[in-house]
Amino acid sequence: MTAPAASPASRPRPARRALDDLGLTIDSASVSSAAAAAGEPAWLQADRAEAAEAYAALPAESNLLYSTYIDLRAAQLGDARLVSGPAATGETSLPDDADAIIVIDEGERVAIALSPSATAAGVRVTEGVTEADRAALLETSLPKNDKFAQLTRAAWSRLVVIDVPDGLALDKPIIVRWALGAADRALLTRTIVRLGAGARAAVVEELVASSAAVTESRQAFFAGTTEVALGAGATLHVASLQELPTNVIAIQHRVAEIGEDATLHWALAQLGGRLVRARSDNRLVGDRSSVEQVEILFGSEDQLFDLTSYTTHVGRDTTGDLLSKGALLDRARTYLKGLIIIEKTAIGTDSFLGEFGMNLSKQARSVAIPSLEIDQPDCRRAMHSSSVGPIDETQLFYLESRGIPPDEARKFIVLGFLEPVVARVPLASAQQRLRDLLEAKWAAGFAGDTEAAA
Repeated sequence: MTAPAASPASRPRPARRALDDLGLTIDSASVSSAAAAAGEPAWLQADRAEAAEAYAALPAESNLLYSTYIDLRAAQLGDARLVSGPAATGETSLPDDADAIIVIDEGERVAIALSPSATAAGVRVTEGVTEADRAALLETSLPKNDKFAQLTRAAWSRLVVIDVPDGLALDKPIIVRWALGAADRALLTRTIVRLGAGARAAVVEELVASSAAVTESRQAFFAGTTEVALGAGATLHVASLQELPTNVIAIQHRVAEIGEDATLHWALAQLGGRLVRARSDNRLVGDRSSVEQVEILFGSEDQLFDLTSYTTHVGRDTTGDLLSKGALLDRARTYLKGLIIIEKTAIGTDSFLGEFGMNLSKQARSVAIPSLEIDQPDCRRAMHSSSVGPIDETQLFYLESRGIPPDEARKFIVLGFLEPVVARVPLASAQQRLRDLLEAKWAAGFAGDTEAAA
């Protein structure tokens, strides 16, 4: 006799996941036990415990403007295990166009090389915790209301520290290379960059696939911070090239405290990963300080990029100029969110925020949400701008009228749209590689059945 079929109400249903659920199995107990087993100092264990409690309590999105624009369900990290324990020491060669390089391979191997001139000048590029880093770790400007910033603060296992002494001007950049992508691994990292008064330097961060990276559905997790502190009159250029494999879920935080007369330039490129959530917090605390940030993304297939920037003006006569641009193929999605905050003390502020999305297929989706919060009306400028749409028909018509074929014209427009970051990368070899990656992604996007917007 055949058993009756189960009614719809009695059939097992797949577990529904919240929009903000990463699937990670990290809790305060596991964080505390790992820290104690590693013999970490009491002050660091206490800091981790405090952050773990905040991670458990905070919502995934604290800003009500953005709370409807979060979807982390693409992350399938239930099997991911934290990278822990000390890393092995390796060797690496120093490129001719760099003053220092540090390479961290899957969090298991670390190799560092410095030029003789950088070593003699007292430049410090290290991996691991020392007592000298205590203040930087405990007094970090990582946002206390951000759930995932607190996750990284609680569970990081690799710390890179870059110190440039007062008055030193480095002619060549410092390269920080993270290689990852091995399945079912969770690597959480922090990078601290400190420039003394009057110092000048450039840092190029490269996020690339390791030799153990996979292209199958089993995912890897990366969470990383870049925490910048600039002394009076310092100048720093930071370029980040993210070209991770498609199985990686990435969460990034960049924070900066910019001192008097100091200048910070960010050039950020997002190309890889399955899901990327990145947040930048720039605090212009010193009078006449300035920040310029340009971020681009080029998405394809079903990639999701969730990018947020906060620019807080505290000092007098500060300047902020932030620009985010995204080009999307296939079913890719992006959220571009930004907020300029002008505090009462920030007399004479000049601040601009621009967010622009270019949808290259009918299935692509872009959302741009720029906003202002002004408590000091005595400003030189406080302005935002945004647009989302397909390729500009007038630009396309102009190029075609000059004899350029339609496909080539589209390519020129899109790559020109993304050029502002490429031109700001302070390392010739990395700049050329970024151009090649953008070209390759464009070619791959139109090699199949992608329907480009005419």
